[in-house]
Amino acid sequence: MSGELILLVDDEPSIVQLARMYLEREGFRVESVNDGEAALAEVARQRPALVVLDVMLPKLDGFEVCRRLRASQNPIAILMLTARDEDIDKILGLELGADDYLTKPFNPRELVARVKAILRRGERKVTDAVPIQLGDLTVDPARREVRLCSRALSLRAQEFDLLLTLAEHRGLVLSREQILQKAWGFDFYGQTRTVDVHVAHLRKKLEESSVRIETVTGVGYKLLVPS
Repeated sequence: MSGELILLVDDEPSIVQLARMYLEREGFRVESVNDGEAALAEVARQRPALVVLDVMLPKLDGFEVCRRLRASQNPIAILMLTARDEDIDKILGLELGADDYLTKPFNPRELVARVKAILRRGERKVTDAVPIQLGDLTVDPARREVRLCSRALSLRAQEFDLLLTLAEHRGLVLSREQILQKAWGFDFYGQTRTVDVHVAHLRKKLEESSVRIETVTGVGYKLLVPS
C-alpha cells in the first residue's frame, strides 16, 4: 500500500495541504488538482490508486466527476468529501459509485484511516479460503468472485466485502457498526448510512437470487439463505 498514488481534488488550498501532509507522512505519493475537469484528466493520465474527491468543485462538481468515472467503467477507489450535512448528498455520492464519504471539517487522521481501509479492500486475498455456497449463490473469497448459478455477478470491491462479511455470519444479525468494522476495516465513526446504501446496492444485484439480506429494525442486517 505504501507508495501508492493518491489524487486530491479540492479547491481549498488549506485542505489540500493538510491532507497531503498526513498522507505523505504515511508513505503515499500525492498529486492534487482543484477542479472537476482536471480531475478526470489526471485520473486518465496518472491512474492513481484512489481519488479524494470534494463535492463542491469548479467546472464539474464531485458528483458529476464520480458519475462520469463510473459510467466509463473506471473502478478507481473514490472517497468523497462533503461540507453538507444532508444525507441526500452523501447517499447520492455513494449511489453514483463512491466507495465512502467523509464530512468536512474532518480529522486528517480519520482521512488517512479511511484511505487505508478502502485500499486494503482491493488487496484482500484469502488464498486458503474455500468457496462459500449459499443456496444458488457461490462466494469465492480467494478469487473474489460471486456466481449466481453459473453466471458471474459484477460486484465492486466494497460490495464483495459486504457480501462476504454477511456470508461468513449468515443467519446472524450484525449491527451497522459491526459491519463497518468487519467489511470496511475501520471502527464506527458515526456514519453508518454508508452501510445502508451499499446494502441497497447489493440487494439490487441479488434480486434474481434466493438469498436475501434482511433488515432487523433497530439493529442491523442478516443474510438469509434458503434451506
